[in-house]
Amino acid sequence: MIRIVIAEDQGILRGALGSLLDFEEDMEIVGQAENGEEASRLIEKLEPDICLLDIEMPLKSGLDVADELKENGSSCKVIILTTFAKPGYFERAVKAGVHGYLLKDGSVADLAASIRRVMQGKREFDEELVMNSYNEDNPLTRREQEILLLAASGKTAKEISSQLFLSSGTVRNYMSEIFQKLNVKNKIEAIALAEEKGWI
Repeated sequence: MIRIVIAEDQGILRGALGSLLDFEEDMEIVGQAENGEEASRLIEKLEPDICLLDIEMPLKSGLDVADELKENGSSCKVIILTTFAKPGYFERAVKAGVHGYLLKDGSVADLAASIRRVMQGKREFDEELVMNSYNEDNPLTRREQEILLLAASGKTAKEISSQLFLSSGTVRNYMSEIFQKLNVKNKIEAIALAEEKGWI
């Protein structure tokens, strides 16, 4: 039997998922949690084969729980279930070593099949979620884009500050924030990267 813990803060969804998976002949729901902290406790106590974790839960997110399990060297395999295709979530899930990252709107039959494949050592990642993770969001604010565009057009910090009615110190602060966000050392690298990614 595949022993499963479900962590989901919406009671109706948690109950429905538990009941439907319990119908599978080779699966048994051994615990259900309504928040991340409860999930951590149940996983430690019950040592399930698989835990299905919602990403956004009270007290601890599913990703926090996944991070913890990895740090503790837990043998429990993690499948993240989410309605959120937010960039950043997928990368963090991969870093946490999760075995599955799936959308909640799939069928229970598909989920059960994914659980079995994960138990065989495979990884199950929803294509839509993977594609969204590569469609990176622009990390720069509108004002930062404006300043970098002016810098790219050859304007000095003094000219940018006078055009945007900002002090030179404020423009310098914006530029250092841009360097930090883009993980670059100077203006030339920042402009090159932002142009390449289509962020300015």
